[in-house]
Amino acid sequence: MGKLLIVFILMLFCMVFDAHAEGIIRVVSINGPVNPVTANYVAGNLKQAAQRKERLFLIEMDTPGGLDSAMRDIIKEIFASPVPVAVFVAPSGARAASAGAIIALSADICAMASGTNIGAAHPVSLGEKPDKIMQDKILNDAVAYVEGIAGKRGRNAEEAKKMVRGSISYSAEKALELGVIDMIASDRPDLLKKIEGRFFMRDGKKIALILAGARVEKHDMGTREKILDAISNPNVAYVLMMLGLLGLFFELSNPGVILPGVIGGISLILAFFAFQTLPVNYAGVLLIILAIILFIAEIKIVSHGMLSVGGVISMVLGSLLLFESPEPYLRVSWSVILITVAAVSLFAYFAITRSVRAHRQKPSSGREGLIGEEGKADSDILPEGKVFVRGEYWDAWSDESIRQGDKIVVTAVEGMRLKVRKTATGSKQLE
Repeated sequence: MGKLLIVFILMLFCMVFDAHAEGIIRVVSINGPVNPVTANYVAGNLKQAAQRKERLFLIEMDTPGGLDSAMRDIIKEIFASPVPVAVFVAPSGARAASAGAIIALSADICAMASGTNIGAAHPVSLGEKPDKIMQDKILNDAVAYVEGIAGKRGRNAEEAKKMVRGSISYSAEKALELGVIDMIASDRPDLLKKIEGRFFMRDGKKIALILAGARVEKHDMGTREKILDAISNPNVAYVLMMLGLLGLFFELSNPGVILPGVIGGISLILAFFAFQTLPVNYAGVLLIILAIILFIAEIKIVSHGMLSVGGVISMVLGSLLLFESPEPYLRVSWSVILITVAAVSLFAYFAITRSVRAHRQKPSSGREGLIGEEGKADSDILPEGKVFVRGEYWDAWSDESIRQGDKIVVTAVEGMRLKVRKTATGSKQLE
């Protein structure tokens, strides 16, 4: 009897836990460009929602677009999800542009807040511009892709194609009128209220969406994902690359310092991670590397500043060419370029000035350090005698007669003997 009671309690607990898991609405956010980090974030949450048999997966979106590969990864996961997926372009002022527009069309439910827009999904090539035939291939592929998505979700395929072929963007009201989206909602509670009882298709079956009593859970990016997403920003990637190059060149020119080399290596690796998500022009990278080399060469070669001027010009041109894209969010901003170039130039000027000063400084030790040192004659030097230099007594000789107490200056060093001569005020005794 006791065993049956325990089994009954366990079954009841499992039923309650399962019911609790099913009553969850998972909310994730896409704020900013769509990149591989965003795709992993959405895909991971979709899998967790499926495992927990949650009632709804809601994507709140505000994006200028992003990478085609990341967009397709997200759409594949949305189509494969047993949990219904809704995309809500919000709040007012947000947008679902380019890749974001196509992701929104792929959802079971596509909604927008007033004051938002969707569209402008014409494919843009990153890096080197392809020829016309390749451009046509890319465009036709994108048009067919969005047409298939719109048809699958029962939305206006013709208007969806216009968003790709003609880069057309629609307001929320116009998109609803044309059948591109399903509804307009003022906020999340209003959206959940409006989609209650709506039907969605799974495996050829019509299933009603029941959200009554469901608990909303917001799942933001984790710390790791936030860091990787921030690194994928072109401005951050640019600064990391500059830090990496400066650190490594500083370490190579001053072996043994260690810290600049470690920081430089880490920064370069993180920059290379970001480069896989950005339209990198390696001519720009080479120009920046050339600029660093010119700054280093200025230390070794007397060019009266011409190498440094060339370094600054090379760095500015390299920074402008580094990321080639018509999309502003995939380029380095002018303010970041100017601040970084100014900082690197000042650092190079400081390093060059200190290096030149060190090279011109008179040696302070060894035989070379004694030449030019002043002292006094400890005895008459006719032609040999004793002198007191740098707190030490030395054997000395001279080509002229020197009286005890006269000021002298060292002109040469031979073994442990010094060659000296009287200073201009040599007849005056040192105090």
